[in-house]
Amino acid sequence: MKLLLDTCTFLWVLGDDPALSPTARAAFTAPENEVWLSPVSTWEILVKHGLGRIELPAPADRFLTRQRELHGIQPLPLDEEAVMQLPKLPALHKDPFDRMLVCQAIAHGLVVLTPDQAISRYPVRVHW
Repeated sequence: MKLLLDTCTFLWVLGDDPALSPTARAAFTAPENEVWLSPVSTWEILVKHGLGRIELPAPADRFLTRQRELHGIQPLPLDEEAVMQLPKLPALHKDPFDRMLVCQAIAHGLVVLTPDQAISRYPVRVHW
């Protein structure tokens, strides 16, 4: 499977959080799966960190890249093909970060690893 991590999933992986379901944990650690992180998630974390809503143990710019690399997560570029999916999406979810993750998943045939039920209402595969 080619997995795109939702932002919360990435953070839960980093913190070994019990909110990460056993099914999601197994999918994330399965060696045959490719795991991707969007710069949209990095952007969301940086925004929330700047607002004081997310605490990080080190400066965000170094911490996030280092953790992605340590966990074997590949960076997924945000490209025009993905962005052009946006006007095709139904107005089911107001979170612009999640909507762009859905666009990337559609454009690149990725499964979104997320507990977010709203994302599962889009024409995208979700695993949790």
